[in-house]
Amino acid sequence: MSDNAVLTHKCPNCGGPLLFEPKNQKFHCEYCGSTFTEQEVTEFEAKQADAAITDNLSTTSVSADSNENDDKTDEVGIFLCPSCGAEIVTDATTASTWCYYCHNPVVLTSRLSGQFLPEKILPFQIERDDAEAKFLDWVGKKLFVPKEFFNKKQIQNLSGVYFPYWAVDADLSGEMSADATNLRVWIAGDIEYTEHSQYAIARSGDSNFRDLIKNALQKNLADKMVGSVQPFDMSAAIPFKNQYLSGFLTEKRDIEFTDMKENVEQEFRQYADRLMESTISGYSSISNVRSQQQIKKLDEDYVLLPIWLVTYRETGNDKLFYYAMNGQTGKVAGVLPIDKTKLWIWAIGLCMLILILGILVGYFIS
Repeated sequence: MSDNAVLTHKCPNCGGPLLFEPKNQKFHCEYCGSTFTEQEVTEFEAKQADAAITDNLSTTSVSADSNENDDKTDEVGIFLCPSCGAEIVTDATTASTWCYYCHNPVVLTSRLSGQFLPEKILPFQIERDDAEAKFLDWVGKKLFVPKEFFNKKQIQNLSGVYFPYWAVDADLSGEMSADATNLRVWIAGDIEYTEHSQYAIARSGDSNFRDLIKNALQKNLADKMVGSVQPFDMSAAIPFKNQYLSGFLTEKRDIEFTDMKENVEQEFRQYADRLMESTISGYSSISNVRSQQQIKKLDEDYVLLPIWLVTYRETGNDKLFYYAMNGQTGKVAGVLPIDKTKLWIWAIGLCMLILILGILVGYFIS
């Protein structure tokens, strides 16, 4: 690891760890109760860096002894906590987490720098307490969910996670042509007339698309989650600052935009085709649609999006279930397990109720 590979954002007043608070979009110290804006934290840390004070009061980490050790450490995902010096073991895509020993939030800045530096971040807007309440309310309405899925231990596993995505904008210019037919039938006296009218349809124009969100993490769960809790209001995204990661987990991208560029371009062309096709109406039939869409401009931003997440691996098999909530809007979705015992008890009870009602109806009729 290099210098500044791992950091914990510290309180300017007492040196305790700072946590980002979604409710007021500020940074809070749980030790002295102080609250700071992002600008105040940034200015404090800039002064710390300029003064080059001791490691215990700075936000930098202890560096490895050699470049050879740096490469090896990055490969196995081992970092040193800047607060207590304990080793932090992570998988290859983790970019912010918690120290298992002192429980301070840490940001692995080496995984969010250079080519992996995000352009934008959409900060959490939903507080953890609100996320827990929404989780219990949503799951509580599901009749056959196992009790273990929403017990106290499971609620503690609720995690705020920034997931990596590509936000893509595109400008296109295109043309479309098609053959159309109108059929008109009328009766005059005893004679029925049919009129066929044929038309040559032509369309041309420009189309613009903004913020197509594409998953940048190979884990299939990430793609399912963002699709289920969209949309995000990307107008609220701000230039990336790693201070917003403090107190949350963060995943680093492992899918490059070049790997998906061809598919994304084809997706934009299809969207443009649909827009042009939507302008063709009032005909009995349309055939021989021909289209050509040229992408004039394509821009992509590496962004981090907020999701509250609970996962659950069902006892006896490896099937993974999840609950996800949009950390900005509060929209929830999930794939929940079913307690088969509850289901059978409910089914048997329903059958018995129907049987009893049938007996009672028969008794009163007779």
